[in-house]
Amino acid sequence: MTAPVTWTCRTVVTVAAAGVPLATVLADPTIARAVARELEPVSIRVPGGRSLRAVLALPEDRPSGAVLLIHDGWGLTDQMQAVAAELAGEGHAALAVDLMNGAVATTPAEAGQLAASIRPDQVRESLGASIEWLKAQDFSTGKVATIGWCLGGGWSLQASLAVPVDATVIYDCEGPDDPAALSAVKGPVLGHFGTAVGGVPTDMVQRFDNALTRAGKMHILHRYDAGHGFANPTGNNYDRKDARLAWTRTLEFLKANLR
Repeated sequence: MTAPVTWTCRTVVTVAAAGVPLATVLADPTIARAVARELEPVSIRVPGGRSLRAVLALPEDRPSGAVLLIHDGWGLTDQMQAVAAELAGEGHAALAVDLMNGAVATTPAEAGQLAASIRPDQVRESLGASIEWLKAQDFSTGKVATIGWCLGGGWSLQASLAVPVDATVIYDCEGPDDPAALSAVKGPVLGHFGTAVGGVPTDMVQRFDNALTRAGKMHILHRYDAGHGFANPTGNNYDRKDARLAWTRTLEFLKANLR
């Protein structure tokens, strides 16, 4: 059964920073905040009576494929909402969920505390309800992809295992090395991993790659000579060149699998 939803507003996003490169938007808090303020919140009812806060960005041309964005341990930041607006500009409906109940970290220590505070059972329910909701909306073609970064990368994969989707994108997270654990994956998987010192271990990426191959799942896993969180312009390990390449690959992947 599709989860009921309460709309605050159904709106087409006109990005305040139209024409500005995404990396510039994300690196400038003022621009990111302005873009985020254009997105009106929605509230998705989750089984058990809970409500999940999220923001929705819609493209001009609809119906379209939809993307579920899952944030990292820092929460639903202005930057994450700006990514949703960017995806809408690329022709996809984009739903960015808030797994931290409105909390946003300002330091790495706070981000670690927030990540540790989430309840996996509730996250699993929230993401499953979000996918089902996106599939059922009149602005959607029914095709859905998930994308997540770090903490959200792991949940992007877990969400697509729980409710099969048309494409899965993950950044900087661990993946299972057991082919049986990947049996429920439906669509292709795209992975981006910063494997420099302090990043995702290359042997872990290889084991994940092998498991996907043995499970017969279509996938492309990219390794970058960069640290953990290389695609985050506000982090210490930001790598502009690799982040741009990863984002270009992500947009091509979404276009190929959602249209």
